[in-house]
Amino acid sequence: MHEELLQFKLLNVWTLVYLPEGKKAIGTKWVYRNKKDQRGIVIRNKARLVAHGQRQEEGIDYDEVFAPVARIEAIRLFLAYASYMDFTVYHMDVKCAFLYGTIEEEVYVSQPLGFVDLEFPNKVYKVEKALYGLHQALSAWYETLSTYLLENGFRRGTIDNTLFIKKIKNDILLV
Repeated sequence: MHEELLQFKLLNVWTLVYLPEGKKAIGTKWVYRNKKDQRGIVIRNKARLVAHGQRQEEGIDYDEVFAPVARIEAIRLFLAYASYMDFTVYHMDVKCAFLYGTIEEEVYVSQPLGFVDLEFPNKVYKVEKALYGLHQALSAWYETLSTYLLENGFRRGTIDNTLFIKKIKNDILLV
């Protein structure tokens, strides 16, 4: 739990403020998961702080829900082409991915259970970056990622615009 909150601090996910009049704070909860190895032995306990996004109201707290999912046909076509051309394909995982997406809406969450600031117990967190559980999280993360990729020489796929392509020498990089 301390590691998760340290990531929030390092990435400037939120700011401790008094709740403005007329606004409401969304609750938070801890979600626990055990990471296991191939044999099923627990190798790490994980804790993730999640916002109660189901308490958000469409049109008030957010405008739309967005899920960037590549079409399976486009992925299969790419993998077949990469195999035919003998390309090396890499998979990448971004740790704390959602925490990199900046949200535009004004969102407040309550202080996490067990980690309430003793000096300011009546304050809430104003969320600056996307937090797991918020409806804005996927959209904010996708916007941040796609902006970065486009600024660094990638172009959107023509068949599936959730895929990004960059030609490097004789190889093609797909994200």
